[in-house]
Amino acid sequence: MTTDAAPPQAPEHGYEPGTARAALSYRSFRIIFIGLALSNIGTWMQNFTLPAYVDDRTGRPALVGAMIFMQLGPLLLLSIPGGVLADRVSKQKLQLTMQISSALFTLVIAWIVATDAALWTVFAVQLGIGVANALNAPAFQATMPLLVHRQDLPGAISLNSAMINGTRVMGPVLAAILAAAGLSISQLLLVNATTYLFFVGALLYVKMPEVRGVQPAKGWRVLLTGVGIARERAVLGRLLLGMFLFSLFSLVYIGLFPSVARLSLDIDPTSNTYRWLYAVWGAGAFFGAIAVGTWFARIDRKVLIVRGFLGFAVMLAIFSQLRSPELAFPIGFMLGFCYFMTATAITTTLQLNLKNTERAQVMPLWFMVFGGTVPIGNLIFGVVIEWVGPRVVLGFGAAFAVFLAWWVDLRRMPQSAFLPEHEGGEPFRPINASRLI
Repeated sequence: MTTDAAPPQAPEHGYEPGTARAALSYRSFRIIFIGLALSNIGTWMQNFTLPAYVDDRTGRPALVGAMIFMQLGPLLLLSIPGGVLADRVSKQKLQLTMQISSALFTLVIAWIVATDAALWTVFAVQLGIGVANALNAPAFQATMPLLVHRQDLPGAISLNSAMINGTRVMGPVLAAILAAAGLSISQLLLVNATTYLFFVGALLYVKMPEVRGVQPAKGWRVLLTGVGIARERAVLGRLLLGMFLFSLFSLVYIGLFPSVARLSLDIDPTSNTYRWLYAVWGAGAFFGAIAVGTWFARIDRKVLIVRGFLGFAVMLAIFSQLRSPELAFPIGFMLGFCYFMTATAITTTLQLNLKNTERAQVMPLWFMVFGGTVPIGNLIFGVVIEWVGPRVVLGFGAAFAVFLAWWVDLRRMPQSAFLPEHEGGEPFRPINASRLI
């Protein structure tokens, strides 16, 4: 192993270890976190605006879905090569290159929209942004956890998850405000291009730790290093496969949210009612993510995962049967809360069962099973919804979440399935058979 910048030593920040406050006490983490948050507001502003532009220009939801797949599909195909690349070059320079590339691609899309150029050019450039994101993600996830001491990693992951969902709400709100002030779609995209500078500036200011592992595999077998690690440490395989199944069968409503709102709740996807419903769901996801590192910081994450799946199942089952918007708002909030509380607890447990030198190989699998699988589920179940309607599809997703609550119950696994404590793993807590739920 080679280390260019050592991870932080045990801190004396005065906060409870593993909480969000403890993570924010690290100056380098705080700078990167703020820079990324400001950049992500612009990203979600574009993610909210661009699909509306394609839908308005073509009137074809299938093309909107195809554009989203251009953005997320590369996570499925390039995450593993991105992880290999991140372990061969400077992760900090790789992130800088991908961020600058995304900013330039965004400028090109702004020009395309401003000139009403051929629509296929939007898809091509959006694919470029998707490739840049896929190559950036493993490098970021391999270095961001090293900005805090391992005992404070849960708080850092909780904050990162909360930031993703907080900016998911703030981005569309900012886009609506700027549009009301008279900015065109191309000008909104220009605003997003400038927000990349916040994260680029943070990367230039902070020295990111560089930890690389020695790869015994050669040639194409290097691509399977992460798979081998996940197979050897059973908890990793269980979490990754569980998240894959969750994304494929239970999270289909995310990409199909407009269709579900229209068909089940009679809400026009272009209306303010839909925008507020989406914002409320996003707010629930924000609080669910931050809860893992704050209010629920003392609860065993193995318990949070089980209860999260069960809570999600109940909320999705109720949401699937609603026929009017009134109850959709509180239920949607709780659905978002349970969804991202579960996802954050899973990714935190995954990270804490990885050695620092293993992240660049294993975290790409996380992006594949989480970000890369959701659009696949959307493509499959979008067709199914046209046959049987959204209530059956969402009901099946709820029932499947109940199964996952049992199958991903890590308390049933032996101590040998987890990263040993002397290698950085958490203290093992034996199962209490009388308190499985």
